[in-house]
Formats: sequence, C-alpha cells, structure tokens
Amino acid sequence: MDKKNKFDVIVVGAGFAGMYALYKLRKLGLQVKVYEAGSGVGGTWFWNRYPGARCDVNSLEYSYQFSDELQQEWNWSERYSGQPEILEYANHVADRFELIKDIQFNTRVLELDYNENTNRWSGKTDQGDRFDTQFCVMATGCLSKHNVPDIEGLDRFQGELLHTGKWPHTPVDFKGKSVGVIGTGSSGIQSIPIIAEQASSLTVFQRTPNFSIPAHNAPMDKNHEAAVKRNYREFRKENALQRAAIRMTPNPESALAVSQIERDTVFEKNWLKGGLPFSASFSDIGVSLDANATAVDFVHRKIKGLVDDPEVAEKLCPKTVIGCKRLCVDTGYYETFNRANVNLVDIKKHPIKCVTESGVSTSTGDHKFDALVLATGFDAMTGAILSIDIKGQGKQTLATRWEAGPKNYLGLTINGFPNLFTITGPGSPSVLSNMIVAIEQHVDFLSELLKFMQKNAKEKVEASLNAEDDWVDLVNNIADQTLYTSGCNSWYIGANIPGKPAVFMPYIGFPTYVEKCKEIVSDNYRGFEFS
Repeated sequence: MDKKNKFDVIVVGAGFAGMYALYKLRKLGLQVKVYEAGSGVGGTWFWNRYPGARCDVNSLEYSYQFSDELQQEWNWSERYSGQPEILEYANHVADRFELIKDIQFNTRVLELDYNENTNRWSGKTDQGDRFDTQFCVMATGCLSKHNVPDIEGLDRFQGELLHTGKWPHTPVDFKGKSVGVIGTGSSGIQSIPIIAEQASSLTVFQRTPNFSIPAHNAPMDKNHEAAVKRNYREFRKENALQRAAIRMTPNPESALAVSQIERDTVFEKNWLKGGLPFSASFSDIGVSLDANATAVDFVHRKIKGLVDDPEVAEKLCPKTVIGCKRLCVDTGYYETFNRANVNLVDIKKHPIKCVTESGVSTSTGDHKFDALVLATGFDAMTGAILSIDIKGQGKQTLATRWEAGPKNYLGLTINGFPNLFTITGPGSPSVLSNMIVAIEQHVDFLSELLKFMQKNAKEKVEASLNAEDDWVDLVNNIADQTLYTSGCNSWYIGANIPGKPAVFMPYIGFPTYVEKCKEIVSDNYRGFEFS
C-alpha cells in the first residue's frame, strides 16, 4: 500500500460535521483525510442552492461554538441566514483553520471493507483512490441523498429538470417561463414564493400539505447580536438545556388548562415571533392529541385568513397533527396562492400519471412546462451512508444489517462494524435538534473516546449487541410517548421512500441524550467493547 494512502482516520463528507471532525481529530495528533463528493465544503449548504434556501434556526445559534474567536469575529446579516451566507461561513471556517489541505474534493467513497486480521478498513473512491485506515468517520449528513420520485417518463421531459437538493451552481432564470413544482415540503415551501414572482405561471403539485410558520425574517439586530456575543458561553449553555438545543422559551402550561381566548393569545404571540418556537406554545402540544388539535385549529384559521380562495385554503390545511412532520418555516408561502399566476393541484385526488416530453400528465389532464422542479426531499438519515458499499465483520454489509431499519448505539457506533462512527446518525438527536450543536457534541464524544483508546492502547471499538438493542428500544420508547409516531407519514420514519422500513429514527431530547452520554463515559464507556 502506498504510504500516502494510509491514514489513522478517514472522514467521509466535508459539511459541518466533516469539517469539525477534521479540526478536532487532527488535534489528537492523528493523520486525517477527508473525502468530499462536492467541489467545496458546506455539505447540505453546498448542494441546496434553490431559490429561498434558508436555515430555520437563528443564525446566532446555527453556528459553531468550539472557537470563541470565531464566534466573536463572524457577523451575520440576517436573523435566519440564507444559503449563500451559510456557505460563505463554511468556507471562512475552512480557511481560518486550514482545513482544505486535508480534504480531497470531487471524490465519492464507493466502498469500505473491514479487515479482521489487521483491525483496519480499506476503501475505494470513484477516482480510483484506494486507502487504508484505522477509523472511519461517516459525516455523510442526515439530509444529503436527494430523493428522485419514481414517476414514469421523468427522463423524457425536454424542458429544464431541476431538483432542489442538487441545484445548479449558476443562477436559474424562471422569468417568463411556465414552471411546475412537485412537492410541498420545506424546500418547496421556501422556493415556491420566489419562483412565483419570476415565472409567467407556476403550478404546484401537492400530495400532502405541510404546516408552515412564518419566519418573520429580518436584518440582524446588531444590538441583540452584540448582547449575545458579550455572553455567548452562557447563551449556548442555556440553549443546550432546551429539548432541541434551540432557544424556545417553552410554556409549561397545558393548552387545555386555559380558555380559547387565552390560548389564542399565546398562539398569536408565537406566530408573530415566528419560526420553530411556535411548537413550544404549550407543554402538551407534542404529547396530547387534544392539546395538539388546538394548535392545528389555530394554524388552519391562519391559513384560511391568508388564502383568498376557500377551496385552495382547504387544500393547504394539513389533516395531521402539527409537529409529527418537520415544521416548516416560510416567507409568504400561503399568500403566494393568491397570485393569479399560481395554481395548486391536489395529486392525492388527481394523481400524476406520468411526465411527458412537454410537462406533467395527471388524471384530469396535461400541464405543459418550460421547467419542472422536483422539491421531493431526501432519503433521510440513512440514504447517504447506505449508498456506500460498507462491509463489516464476516463481510456482512451495512445494508443487510439495517434491512429492517437502522440499529446502532448512541447513533454513533454499530455492532459488527468496529472503528466506524456515524456523526449524528439515526438514534441521536440530529434532525430534532440544532444540527451544529448536535454535531459538535458527537464529535467531542468521539474525540474523547479515541483519546481513551490511545491512553489504554486499544485498537478496536464497537457497540455491544445488547447495548445496541437496548438503545434502539429506548429511542422507540421515547418516541412512542409523543405524537411523532401518531401515524403521520414523515421522513423521520422514512415514509417518503418506497420500500424503506418504517422505523422512527431520531432520539427525542438533546439534554437527556447528553446526560446519557456522560453516564456512559463515567461508567468506563459502558456498552462499548474494546480490544
């Protein structure tokens, strides 16, 4: 093996997880190499360049906290940062900490194969590179494998075919064009208002409506930013105690313990604040169907007040509990359907039959388009990692191991796949928390684990089978106490991917997760097997 292709750690992916893993693991004196499929850093913010792409977590929170100097020197222009600014920030971090020298871009890892004789992994990339490494860190992202729906004739379309999750790096001009958008998840909800302003006509194909709360985005309040920066450490500590590691100021009261007038006052206050904190309006919205119904009723009334056509408004009102799917955050989404050039097609009632050379054919007729946008989301949580052919002990593939759904310990390690780590993998708070906070916590835990191995001369670590089984049970037991598993088909359970096993994947509750990690460490890494 060529010496230059032998490493201590291989990191797959150069998004926020991969960049921080590289920074942190280099500090342990390890030789680290990052392989990244894109031509630059940023992960999800490198690929998702669709119009209106924006973070739904406040900029002062959706950022790294490992370096106080970085926190102090970087200034955000808006309350909720847009994709270009987040990507600029990612590049600033890469430059500031000299990360680029250890990242190989335009390179996709195809295979990982564990050698039981050497306790090392060998791998292969699409560029023909072969490498040998002791540890593999999968920083492949939770929302990074875009989902292309299985619609007959997609390849026949002669117009411009786009996917929000793999958007061109050059501007797309919709001016004067007829455009179709399939999908009304987060990327659809963010892009539809902007496309509608440009296009001569826009037809939105909606299978299932989603709840969306206005962002009320605004330029960054510089006094607020300065106040946070004066006490950033305390600000971060307080946020980490919130369920999603996001500042929400949860209301301890029950939605059912107050009158409708009082309830609506609280809902209205949080609607005007905007964004994800709306879900913290009352303590029992996420666990009680009756309490949740009060929030659903309020948002339905809001939609009907914003959308002029009662029939269209009714189509836009979700018939599920609020919050069992990812709550969306928008700018002018519902009002967009008042525009004369915007049309909404309910494809549950009038299904898409096929895509033709000139557009989309439904059960009620044909729609012609110059451009067709697939806002059809991702194969979430497991899609990216399972797109790599990973063989562990006994040559068992990860795809086979996870055939009935992902099983691991802490969302980090998998029995039978030693020295392989999944950053913010299924079974961790990940997508139900502030992702960057979750990433830093996971990488810090991993860093301490590897230090422990160095100190104790251990070469190999994996989760015990019992620890893994117990962890999966715990993740599901917590979810079953909430409305996340109330029967709505979300990507949290993989329901958007045909044939994917329906298993609730994230761990609910960032602070309790952190406490469990601390307990495990203090008990000599209980549940981990070393050799």
